[in-house]
Amino acid sequence: MNQTTHPDLANLDGFRVEIDAARERADIVLDRAPMNTISMPQRDQLRKAFEALDEDDRVRVIVLRAMGEHFSSGGYIRGFLEASPEHVSKLAWNIAAPARCAKPVIVANRGYTFGVGFEISLACDFRIVSETCQYALPEQKLGQIPGSGGSARLQKIVGITRTKDIVMRSRRIPGRQAYDWGLATECVADADLESATDKLVDELRAFSPIAQRTAKKLLNDTEDASLSIAIELEGHCYSRLRQSDDFREGVEAFHAKRPPKFKGS
Repeated sequence: MNQTTHPDLANLDGFRVEIDAARERADIVLDRAPMNTISMPQRDQLRKAFEALDEDDRVRVIVLRAMGEHFSSGGYIRGFLEASPEHVSKLAWNIAAPARCAKPVIVANRGYTFGVGFEISLACDFRIVSETCQYALPEQKLGQIPGSGGSARLQKIVGITRTKDIVMRSRRIPGRQAYDWGLATECVADADLESATDKLVDELRAFSPIAQRTAKKLLNDTEDASLSIAIELEGHCYSRLRQSDDFREGVEAFHAKRPPKFKGS
């Protein structure tokens, strides 16, 4: 496991970046004991980290995780009063960085996953939660609302009724319930969180990189589209992939009854 030397990833505030080139994996690791509070400067650094890893040819899959028993208790509260209105207006853009990544992003959540910790998790593609995980958007207790895309993303996933229940009551949602509501991809025992994450990384690495990127962008771009437009865009994406080396390799491997060797072209 190697620390990255990218110039945008020096002197990181409250987290670190690790790259395992042999496994084509990069980890963004929240590491500010004991609650992994996310500072204002850290939000912009997290955006830059995702952007740098998205451009790194050694990396196929990005994992967001945290040290300790809690993913994150949320943002540094006093920082909201100290930040300029211009800075605050960029919060949602920074925290949406995982969704903008062309590569698949997995987040592993355990313990408190509150506020911006929950919001950045909602921007990831796959949320693996342990049974200790508690999701919450507690901003109402501060006389505020979520400001980094939390209520908007949440409503897309679970609907307005459950979103009002979570946002307007600052209600905590346990990991098992989050899975039942479709918020989490998988819910596992706390001791199994890392192994479940590892397993998903290796599963995703086995697919064609170009097909993965295409699927993610298509799904993100058509989330608000009508059915007819979504089908039309899907057809265009399918047609482009039809010309790819990976699709030819996939077909040939299927008929030869052998594992495909995808190259991402």
